[in-house]
Amino acid sequence: MRIPRHVTPYTAFHSSIGGGFLKKLMGSKNCFFSTYSEEPELKDLMEYLDSLKNHEKSGVPKGAGTDSKDGFDLGRMRRIMDQLGNPISKFKAIHIAGTKGKGSTAAFLSNILRAEGYSVGCYTRERMSVGRSDQPVSAKALSCLFHRIRHVLDKAMQLENGEEHMAALGGSLESIAVAKSGIIKHCRPVSVLVYLVLGGPFLPHIERIIRDKAFSMCSPVVSSSDFGIKSTIKGLSMLNGRPCQSCDIILEVGRDFPMSIELLDVKLCMIGRHQLQNAVTAACTALCLRDQGWRMSDESLRSGLENTCLVGRSQFLTSKDAEALGLSGTTILLDGAHTKESAKALVETIKMTFPEARLALVVAMASDKDHLAFAREFLSGRKLEAIFLTEAEVAGGKTRITSASLLRDHWIQASTELDINVLHDGMSEYRELLEDQSINSTMVSEHRTVLAAEDSLAVSMKFANQILKRRARNQSGILVVTGSLHIISSVLASLHK
Repeated sequence: MRIPRHVTPYTAFHSSIGGGFLKKLMGSKNCFFSTYSEEPELKDLMEYLDSLKNHEKSGVPKGAGTDSKDGFDLGRMRRIMDQLGNPISKFKAIHIAGTKGKGSTAAFLSNILRAEGYSVGCYTRERMSVGRSDQPVSAKALSCLFHRIRHVLDKAMQLENGEEHMAALGGSLESIAVAKSGIIKHCRPVSVLVYLVLGGPFLPHIERIIRDKAFSMCSPVVSSSDFGIKSTIKGLSMLNGRPCQSCDIILEVGRDFPMSIELLDVKLCMIGRHQLQNAVTAACTALCLRDQGWRMSDESLRSGLENTCLVGRSQFLTSKDAEALGLSGTTILLDGAHTKESAKALVETIKMTFPEARLALVVAMASDKDHLAFAREFLSGRKLEAIFLTEAEVAGGKTRITSASLLRDHWIQASTELDINVLHDGMSEYRELLEDQSINSTMVSEHRTVLAAEDSLAVSMKFANQILKRRARNQSGILVVTGSLHIISSVLASLHK
């Protein structure tokens, strides 16, 4: 759609995610998950949400992606939107779907648009933001909106009650590709191009499924993995006390609709090759918008990319934060990786940024994740000094928690498969060493990876840090907290109590 340069449209981003996070992110002043005891203004809203089904807390039904009584569709949401006057028809939207990278891509793109002066609404797993600032929506604003539309929600719920992610979408990459391609829109009218921008790279048969769907909808495809796309990481440096990567991004997109840009020495705070790919996908999308008449300067693309940071994505805590956690002098890295692929990306990022550093892990995961594959990626990717398996509530509940002991069993199995010698807390030797609740020099001198289950997150971080510091001595060491965004939220929430 061609937009006159003097018009500043409101633009919304939707990242296809689980709605159960909504309860936790709503009242947060710093994008951290909070409870309504911390945000009293949201008490009514939280209680209302607690009265509804929360599939983030209880788990998504196995038939959610099928044509069955458990199947999900947008019918209920469309009916609620009808009751509210269809507000979604009053703004332009960019819909981002996929299995990984949605939140980062949405953050990059929304900041590019904000740098150009657009008013942007962005809803991702971590936050909701509206306007020309990327700050989260305030608790007061959410509370006022809830009370204003509650009667409509009540009416909609009464009508609905009369009727009543991998696994939810069918369990295979092929079924996920079919489900995700449902966001592709038909060109209406024909003169309006509705671009499909592919991130990737995808497996060839998966990309074919998506391209065939786009072709059937007359939607032009732009791929951020095409031959004309060149992106490189030139080096790493420190910016405002945290690592950043210097990158070159050169885009020459499309044959039928040529678009190009050259951005050299872009400093990305979102580090890792996967984040560079997300930045390229966002930049390709911005070029498509520019091709449709949106004002979009090269300077705004650069500024938007460079000013994007996300909580829980390769996030290094400050020395002040480490001190507040009782871990003074420790380098702490938070990352919400929870799949085999994201674990691999995190390992590669750590190798790139701190190739010589000693590592200790603190891990908590939801019950529906592939714990064994996650463990294999870390154990095969780097020598680990200590691994503490712990627990974190999922969406404020315990239904989807994986017990620390079960996680430990999976990591022991993975270490056995990989022939990695570990000292775990099922061994009498380990128990003898910890009888006085301290990490003594005998354990520190061991070359084996210490592996233990501990229910308390705080205790896990404390012990992992003790082992790390004594083994590292004069070397650098990093304490990595990972496994889910829920354990990240627990760490960050403790900083703001």
